[in-house]
Amino acid sequence: MKRYLYIFVTSVIFICSGCEDFLDENPETFYTTDNAFSTPGQVDQALIAAYSQIRDLVGNPDNTSWIGALRFNGTDMYDVANIRKGNTFNNYGLINPNHGNFYNAYSTFYQLIAKMNLAISAAESPSMVWGDDTEKAYALAQAKFFRAFAYRNLGELFGGVPLVSEVVEVPRYDFKRATRLETYQFAIDDLESSYMNLPETTSSGGRIVKGAALHYLSELYLAKGIQNETEGKTAEAQADYKKAVEYGNTVIDGSVYSLMNERFGVRKNENPVFYYNTKKQLSYEDVIGVTNGNVFWDLFQEGNVNYQDGNKECIWALQIDYNAYKAEDKKSRLPYAGFYGPVFRDGANNKHIGGMLEDVGGRGVSFLMPTMYTRDVIYEGKWEQDMRNSEAVFRRKFVGNIESSPYYGKVVPWSEMYANENSKSLTYPISCKISTDKFTGLEDGENRSNLFRDEYIIRLPETILLRAEAKMRMGDKSGAAADINLLRDRAQCDYRVVASDVNVDLILDERARELVYEEWRWNTLLRMGGTVATDRIKKHAYWPEAKATLNFDFNLWPIPQTVIDTNKDVVIEQNSGWENR
Repeated sequence: MKRYLYIFVTSVIFICSGCEDFLDENPETFYTTDNAFSTPGQVDQALIAAYSQIRDLVGNPDNTSWIGALRFNGTDMYDVANIRKGNTFNNYGLINPNHGNFYNAYSTFYQLIAKMNLAISAAESPSMVWGDDTEKAYALAQAKFFRAFAYRNLGELFGGVPLVSEVVEVPRYDFKRATRLETYQFAIDDLESSYMNLPETTSSGGRIVKGAALHYLSELYLAKGIQNETEGKTAEAQADYKKAVEYGNTVIDGSVYSLMNERFGVRKNENPVFYYNTKKQLSYEDVIGVTNGNVFWDLFQEGNVNYQDGNKECIWALQIDYNAYKAEDKKSRLPYAGFYGPVFRDGANNKHIGGMLEDVGGRGVSFLMPTMYTRDVIYEGKWEQDMRNSEAVFRRKFVGNIESSPYYGKVVPWSEMYANENSKSLTYPISCKISTDKFTGLEDGENRSNLFRDEYIIRLPETILLRAEAKMRMGDKSGAAADINLLRDRAQCDYRVVASDVNVDLILDERARELVYEEWRWNTLLRMGGTVATDRIKKHAYWPEAKATLNFDFNLWPIPQTVIDTNKDVVIEQNSGWENR
């Protein structure tokens, strides 16, 4: 028990010196405000550590399974292939408060909070000499942003949690749990007190800007409104929704951002080309006709992601650099083609398709796969009516490249690729967000597992969808429909939304079309409260275990049992539905 105790406490309040000593029960050295910081540059290094931690959580360069669960796995949108069933996150006979995914997520966000509390304390220390007040205000604004980011995630995933706002230099066992509303409000207060000290734009990508804080304020007020409504506080909820819309308006209508509606960037005059592993090396155009590029495809091309690249809908992006990867930073990569990519080799497709080249999306190993809902259901009846489902963006046509196949040199029908459960779980359409027709680094021995483009953390369409949801909850369904149609117009959809269409499911479906592989789906489902998460998991989960074992409702993840057990001086109540599991 002592061993767990120190894991919990150090994850909340300390940064250890020497990770190999992290589990020592009597560590010799802890960094504090007295010995860790003496210059503004050292405060900035703490901020850079926070940026690095966010890169790990979004890009997942180490292919960590719990990060896949944090963002996607086990929701209505994603599951695991049959060869990865050991990493399943939808069998509720196995999921309980002791599950490592919950502890890893919980402790990781508290580690971020600990770093930022230390940075804030150091920045405000009278002994710290700043060049000017602007430099100090900018550092504090970034630190408070990251702390708010952590509490936003904790609030949406776990509900009310202990609010730790200062550096604590002795072990504590008496953390008191705040309410979910208080947790959201803490994050809101951090952002509202600091966003004016963030720049509107920066000369280089990656650093936090004002629009990122405004986006999360819109989301947090929306989440707070939902919780107030759940608690029967209708007037407070409506006031929160109004604030969510106002902050969304500032980003969408009153700032430097706009949807990209015309082709742009380094490949704006190109079409995607996928080469097939045949003797003739047929190009994609040779086999199925010209595959036209479009602006949605442009959004996910290397060199096109950052606002500084001319991409006016990028609000915040993590930075990936191939030269840094080659030199020393092996985390400067997106392992998406491998982690998310389908497996067409090893007989998965009845011997019609094999290999690991561009024609099959690279060296996919399918740690996570899209459910049938994500693959097909959201586009049923409108296959050719949405740019986001175009062949360039969500590729569905694959050509046989095994000479003994009757489909050699021809498009293989999905009835063949889904001929058995093995092939059905391993082969699926490929999003341009997770693969490319031009892999970087092949000349240096790279194997088509990694992308080396920057990656969105916040893209303007998500802000638009947050505003649409807030309008819907205010009763302004016409306004919500108009917002959704902004995205459908850009996607050149033949189908548009009218006010009577708007409901929670439509919002979630539109988020799935627009933000596949981008949004943190667990956050979205759980912040909506009620039975939204469990209803959609039961309906859309790929494997039958979810329907068979999800015999209770939940709208929060459980507080990790280790946290409850080690906080011995104050009782932390377990979230509803998870008691005694």
